[in-house]
Amino acid sequence: MDVEALIEAVHAKGHPNVQATHRTTVEVTKDEDLTLRGNCIIGVKASKSTADLKEEFKEVLKDSSSILAALLYVENALLDLIVCHGSEDLSLNDRGRLVFRKSNYIDPSTIGIRCSKAAVDLSRYLVSKLKNPETVLTVVLIALKFPKIYPKDILRWRVL
Repeated sequence: MDVEALIEAVHAKGHPNVQATHRTTVEVTKDEDLTLRGNCIIGVKASKSTADLKEEFKEVLKDSSSILAALLYVENALLDLIVCHGSEDLSLNDRGRLVFRKSNYIDPSTIGIRCSKAAVDLSRYLVSKLKNPETVLTVVLIALKFPKIYPKDILRWRVL
């Protein structure tokens, strides 16, 4: 079986206002500041948004049989993992944000849908680390394209 796998890395900084209490999304933004209203945001000053991803990476995500794994690292330690589905409806052209969604909602910032976690589900240890503006968050994005897997055949929250 030929599996296509591509990797991207996004770096962001923590912020004192990181709350991670949103129930349906997780966001990393290029914005430098964060208000308390941004309760889905876990990192600011991001090195990439959806528009900055390599075209071949985007093409994998734009396949409904693709899977996206987002590994969340702080201080060289893997502290959490989000697993999502791709979609042919993704545009991936937002210039400021990456948004992971538990729902099927798609806008230009959406990088994955039907995700396994929202901000509220993330490790509270990770969230406590991200409240420090000196903390560097590394999000390793792994896009996997499997032949002959269709979204209707995948149970929600289960990849295989």
